[in-house]
Amino acid sequence: MSSPLERSFNILELLASHPEGQSISTISSALALPLSATHRLLAELARCGYVRQLREQGDYVLTIKLVSIGLGFLSASGVVDVAQPALDRLADESGELVRLAVVDGEDLTFVAKAQGARRGLKYDPDMGLSVKLSCSAAGHAWLSTLSDEVGLGLVTRQGFGAPEDFGPRAPTTVKALMTFIKTARKRGFATITEVFAPSMSAMAAPVRSRTGQTIGVITIAGPLVRLTEARMEALADALLKCAEEIEAASGASTMFKRRGA
Repeated sequence: MSSPLERSFNILELLASHPEGQSISTISSALALPLSATHRLLAELARCGYVRQLREQGDYVLTIKLVSIGLGFLSASGVVDVAQPALDRLADESGELVRLAVVDGEDLTFVAKAQGARRGLKYDPDMGLSVKLSCSAAGHAWLSTLSDEVGLGLVTRQGFGAPEDFGPRAPTTVKALMTFIKTARKRGFATITEVFAPSMSAMAAPVRSRTGQTIGVITIAGPLVRLTEARMEALADALLKCAEEIEAASGASTMFKRRGA
């Protein structure tokens, strides 16, 4: 049986994916919790300032307290200050969305970005998302730096992404995923086309600590009509240079130091 603390975090994670709010009954059903326990947990989270009701007897939503904590941590860690100039330069050169994801235990989470697209379609998903390892350029880049045993263990625990939820070319078997990973190892960076989303492509390179451990990933993502295979090949040197710049500067970040320096 899960502890009250684990149940509370489950509620927060559920509400994070539903910014419009969720009713007590919906939360109870989604998390397989008794209504009475759900009510007690929500009341405690509301008392602590993490959730609030939209109206009397209405849906519950997250407050900005979690966001404030996260932004405060990123500011104190220095990761955004270290990475942002390099991300901005790569965004200007590529003309696409550039993002930095950091390794946090068994997850990759996007924490900084720069938008290089000035016209046409702008790909700009929400920040703070945990990366699906099996069907993202960032995931493939990180997995390419790990042993097959460790990397596939992470994917197994997280699960494969289904093509109907991602892109039509999302790998759903170990064999298919390993093709992407082996290619990324050989090239030093990962590329995907219609894997994370239909008509979208992306590329990613790992950022390593001074000890060689992967501490983050730099990605470039955009519509396939612009970010073609040829365009990604042309941007490879710039992507790798950006990763090297952040690696060189990462000693100034306490976040990076904790993760591998």
